[in-house]
Amino acid sequence: MDQLENKIQFLEKQLAQAQKMAVLGELTSTATHEFNNILTTILNYAQLGLRHKDEATRDKAFDKILGAANRAAKITATILGAAKNRKNTLEPTNLTKLVEETLFLLDREMSKYRIIVEREFQPVPEIFAEGNQIQQVLLNLLINARQAMPDGGKILVKIYQDKDQETVDLMVRDYGCGIPADKLALIFEPYYTTKNGPDASGQGGTGLGLAACQKIIEQHNARIRVESSPGKGTAFTLKFPLVAHPLPAKKTKNSSHSVNPNLVSFPSSVYS
Repeated sequence: MDQLENKIQFLEKQLAQAQKMAVLGELTSTATHEFNNILTTILNYAQLGLRHKDEATRDKAFDKILGAANRAAKITATILGAAKNRKNTLEPTNLTKLVEETLFLLDREMSKYRIIVEREFQPVPEIFAEGNQIQQVLLNLLINARQAMPDGGKILVKIYQDKDQETVDLMVRDYGCGIPADKLALIFEPYYTTKNGPDASGQGGTGLGLAACQKIIEQHNARIRVESSPGKGTAFTLKFPLVAHPLPAKKTKNSSHSVNPNLVSFPSSVYS
């Protein structure tokens, strides 16, 4: 029995590593397209500067080239931060900065699919988190939100402190198709998906994304909540305990990590 449990734990670690690499692959793909746009900008304005000898035109060209180069440097720094082999431990993390970095990487993709991202960020304390893992969760939620609105729309990303529950909350809300009540309770089951396979970008449809998200949130001793109404949209809220007030956790049988009871709530008509 112990040998079987060890084997399961080993396979779970292998799966988690594979999912991290998949996220890194998505980030790299996004960055490659963005770099192509940046190089086009640099080439066009370099040619403009060579064709025109007047100082005003050249100054404009230099400004555009410098702006594009700075954007490229920021993309590189963000990708390297995500790829860095951090220790698998929780550490004080600036949630707002992490969210901004993730949104920056997805800026081109959101524009391509005519998605407007609205930010509502309140000042909040740091949380204890493993940055790469939370970025993995956020990428999954943002891509899901984008896919829920194939004709474009708005995504609301909100960061705030719930003083009553002593948590720092991160909400990702779309205004898309929503999830029927009979399917809502199943969305965190491995291999269960409401999609018909990957979309045109090759993302989603495996049924592994939200299951991985739930596991990561459990490992952070946090909670995940989903609220949805068909035709009105879906909101996922991550509730992280304040550093000075960790949420109570209990060990589950056959589990190597702490989890919170009642992790997911399913009010299906929250927007009605």
